[in-house]
Amino acid sequence: MRPEDEIRKHFRLTSTQNAALRRLGLSTIESLLRHFPARYERGGASARVQELVPGAQVTLFGILTNLKAKKLWKSRRNITEGWFEDATGRVKVMWFNQPYIASYVAEGSTVKITGTVGGSAERPYIANPEVQHLPPGVIPEGIFESAESSKLKAESSLYPVYPESRGITSRWFYHALERVFASGVHKKIDDPIPADVRARYHLPDLATSLAAMHKPEKETHAEAARKRFAFEEIFVIQVARARERSENDSLPSFSIQDGKQLAEKFLRSVTLTPTSAQHRAIAEILADFNKPHPMARLLEGDVGSGKTLVAAATAYAVVNSRPPGRSSGTLQVAYMAPTEILAGQHFQSFIEYFSHLPINIALITGKTCKKFPSKIAKDRATDISRAQLLKWVASGEIAMLVGTHALIQKSVKFQHLAYAIVDEQHRFGTRQRRALAHKGDAAPHFLSMTATPIPRTLALTIYGDLDLSILDELPPGRAKITTTIVKPDERAGAYAAVREEIKKGRQAYVICPRIEEPDPAKINAMQAKSAKAEAKRLKYDVFPELEIGLLHGAMKPKEKDDVMMRFASGKIDILVATSVVEVGINVPNATVILIEGAERFGLSQLHQLRGRVQRSSYPPYCFLLPETAGKPATKRLRALETSNDGFKLAEADLEARGAGDLVGRRQWGMSDIGMEALKNVKLIRAAREEAAAIVKNDPSLLKNPSLRARVERMSAELHTE
Repeated sequence: MRPEDEIRKHFRLTSTQNAALRRLGLSTIESLLRHFPARYERGGASARVQELVPGAQVTLFGILTNLKAKKLWKSRRNITEGWFEDATGRVKVMWFNQPYIASYVAEGSTVKITGTVGGSAERPYIANPEVQHLPPGVIPEGIFESAESSKLKAESSLYPVYPESRGITSRWFYHALERVFASGVHKKIDDPIPADVRARYHLPDLATSLAAMHKPEKETHAEAARKRFAFEEIFVIQVARARERSENDSLPSFSIQDGKQLAEKFLRSVTLTPTSAQHRAIAEILADFNKPHPMARLLEGDVGSGKTLVAAATAYAVVNSRPPGRSSGTLQVAYMAPTEILAGQHFQSFIEYFSHLPINIALITGKTCKKFPSKIAKDRATDISRAQLLKWVASGEIAMLVGTHALIQKSVKFQHLAYAIVDEQHRFGTRQRRALAHKGDAAPHFLSMTATPIPRTLALTIYGDLDLSILDELPPGRAKITTTIVKPDERAGAYAAVREEIKKGRQAYVICPRIEEPDPAKINAMQAKSAKAEAKRLKYDVFPELEIGLLHGAMKPKEKDDVMMRFASGKIDILVATSVVEVGINVPNATVILIEGAERFGLSQLHQLRGRVQRSSYPPYCFLLPETAGKPATKRLRALETSNDGFKLAEADLEARGAGDLVGRRQWGMSDIGMEALKNVKLIRAAREEAAAIVKNDPSLLKNPSLRARVERMSAELHTE
């Protein structure tokens, strides 16, 4: 039976329901059981009929009776009237211009209604209340017992409210899961957490936890189940990472013998003075080069902290080392950047760093292949054919290859790839690292670099297979950015600052939260500015004399590259963009950035965005233009005015907004429960220790088949994203 047939076997679904379940990613009974309530509503938390006060907004649980639709004689308006009853009495309810209510709600239905009390204290009524049918058992059958008795029973009844999609309601989930629990299927699913681990941390088993999540008798039961599933999610991720690390550490690699002396020689050749943090990171990488297995390390540094210098110093040690058993030739280095423009910039940087060496450096992207030095002009690069470049890489004649994702195509074969550096590729696993190396060769040492500051506990979870190096200080000479929150009546001042910078020969960014304008026909449409509309407005109303460019995620890769190239070359004065510019763009001449709808972004993302104008010694400026002047939003943004420490801002983001805003939940396959758990340092540490112990004793998880299945399923889901 195919997994998607599991749900069809149990339920008769309409095409709309099928589509809704697919959108929610639910295809099996287990996935349905793991679709947890977003919250719970309590019967006893509502008002009682005898407690109604005119003007109050109330929620009532009880029974609707005597619903009748009719027309008012004078106004000819449709009206539906009826009575709502609970243990304490009854109150009149009415709906205007909603004649379908009488047929929608069956006589004697148990419901929850929410509305405003009208009339007087003596003769109250509720007009146009929202109605929600309640499944049997949410309100006790003895609803007409004494008020006190009924209230006590209602207080013990929690009603689950589920994440919905068009075509599937919370009520559908309730009834569907009632049938699943009645069948006992939940008791037949193997628990991925070993029994001894559950016992150590006093965690309930899977069947008990599933029942407590969907049918809790008390809030404490739901909380205990939630804790268990939070542990499980982090534990499974940690097991997956521990297995990747175990696999990595079982591979042979290249030993770089004189790395320290070579790196020091390189640092003496450059004009930059390394920080102590850079020295420390270089030493950690060089120490890994001497281990019997490939390095697997994450270099995490704030915007402008000098990650490229660390990469260059360690790459220098590799390209000056011989392949095993050879007296000539060099080991090879691959450097992968997220965009073509950044790959081109790094290609030029490595030419400057290594031009005095007798080695070949090359660039490969989707549309460009270059080699340095040219045979004709030794001081410049030249275009070459892709076939020729691939031939030289395979023969080992290219010592340093810089590129985009074109680097990991099957056609790219290295002879002795000893070091792979990946910039801003947050999830680049062991198999992808091995794919970089020629079949049969040793695996390359691997360095992942990110300018997104991530709290240590979070990094230890999502990058659990990597060692961590942190650059927590900036090189001297970097101009400190001035960040200003702009009120609506101060916008002209921000535009004047942009114009002043452009007069000096500089460039600017304007960031918008969305690509398109919202549909004006939609109620409650977002007011956030769109990049497309703002580019037109700025061109015609604010900066008609300047060249305005547009960049957003919906553009084709070639269109994006063309716009970025024009901006980098100075042909565009102001680049209007979405957050697509967060990484992958390095234009030192850009010194000012305006961020529209700033409160819609996380602090870390705002810090990343303003980092686009911290690429030179020119004084940089960032203007935050929030749409609302509310105190919570303004207070949060004030942190950016007073702090340039990306790690502190990331910690604040983790606390205030959760991990999803720092790393993106889809990329890691985490649920809301998993994301919440990332704030719990003790839970992360415990899950990490247990995962390491299990993988050490059982690397293939043959003794833990249910855990193995859960890990493999998680990995498969991530690969299909």
